[in-house]
Amino acid sequence: MSRILITGAASGIGQATARRFHSRGWSVGLLDVNDQALTALRAEMGERVWSRALDVRDAQACQAAADAFAAEAGGLDVLFNGAGILRMGFVEDVDPELHRRTLEINVQGTLNMCLACLPHLKGADRPHVLNMSSASALYGVPHLAVYSASKFAVRGLTEALDLEWRRHGIRVQDLMPPFVDTPMVRDQAFQAPVVKRMGVKLSAEEIAAAAERALGSDRVHTPVGLPFRLTVLMEKLTPRRATRELMRWLSRP
Repeated sequence: MSRILITGAASGIGQATARRFHSRGWSVGLLDVNDQALTALRAEMGERVWSRALDVRDAQACQAAADAFAAEAGGLDVLFNGAGILRMGFVEDVDPELHRRTLEINVQGTLNMCLACLPHLKGADRPHVLNMSSASALYGVPHLAVYSASKFAVRGLTEALDLEWRRHGIRVQDLMPPFVDTPMVRDQAFQAPVVKRMGVKLSAEEIAAAAERALGSDRVHTPVGLPFRLTVLMEKLTPRRATRELMRWLSRP
């Protein structure tokens, strides 16, 4: 039986991923700061589900959670780093504390979980780490500057660890979707122009399906959605200034 540990599991992409892998017969570990939502989800899903409230910024708590799930499930095959936050707005208008939290949760939290799960992944037959990056890691996105920077960091971390951890037999990959219809995007007080122009066309369930496909592929990065896959292709075939001009046009007031 395969075993997956998911951060940010209480809602959105994390929850959809938990449901999908559970429906495939996996043992699923649920981690999130929202303990009440986790408890409800665990009760709904039934057997082969474990949960714990967790702030991924706390490295010691991450290690304790990884150890506890691996002990309960008999090991760990996949870590899905889904925890993340987003605040849209002009960079100078966003509270600096929110900038700090975005970097700590999106970047340091991802690293904390990777390190916490490493000893257990080493013992798996086909271990994987799957990180949530973003289409905003292709080119810096106005009105999402710090979020975009955090996803560039996740993309770089993914690439580096995929090479480093080959010696352990561990594949490290990421998903790169554009905007997804989740509370994190819907509940923004300020909607960035790029969101309004591109639209929010992907569902959390589509990202969960992409996660399942990614585990069966050799790709480090998995762009999600046809429009963004075409953008990635354009980035490879045209001068980089074309991507800059596209972003400038999408982000205009």
